[in-house]
Amino acid sequence: MTGTLMPAFEPWDVLKIPFPYHALPVLEYRPVLVVAAGRLEAAHGLAWVLMITSATNASWPADVPITDLRSAGLPTASVVRCAKIATIATTEAQKIGVLLRPAERAAVARNLAGAVAPATGRQTND
Repeated sequence: MTGTLMPAFEPWDVLKIPFPYHALPVLEYRPVLVVAAGRLEAAHGLAWVLMITSATNASWPADVPITDLRSAGLPTASVVRCAKIATIATTEAQKIGVLLRPAERAAVARNLAGAVAPATGRQTND
């Protein structure tokens, strides 16, 4: 991608993005949480996102429950799955909400920092 795009998304935005469904030739829209966009989106049309999944699924150690479902635009109890980060093209992404609660943002940031600390050379208290 060349040129500069106007960023549409910011950290803490909740988006719905199309995912191919493994068993059928259709797309299923899934929620994700933006953790980086800005310059990344402006330069390349990309964002880094974390998976959001149903709270009824088996929990993982770094999951963060979302308590304000209405602001996040989610219809059912959900968690941010901090262990599942992806780079997505933002062209087909749609904003559906935002993660507002400071405690949830702090937990996501802490879990994400702990996961990437070895690659950045930074220490964590984990």
